[in-house]
Amino acid sequence: MLEDVTVTCPYCWESITLELDLSQGDQTCVEDCPVCCEPILLHYTVDDDGQLDTVAVARENEFTVEEIDLAI
Repeated sequence: MLEDVTVTCPYCWESITLELDLSQGDQTCVEDCPVCCEPILLHYTVDDDGQLDTVAVARENEFTVEEIDLAI
């Protein structure tokens, strides 16, 4: 199941829309901002019903995945 989510780029502060594949469960990946092309660390969780639960973004190399989990 694909779902669009709007987040704020941690580099240029523009609102951007990302398409998330919820069928794969929780994910951590890097997506390039379509505005400034900087790499954004994206982490999202999916609940037991397959719905989007949480989304966190950070500058790549700014946080570890564990720190992002605590920030959600």
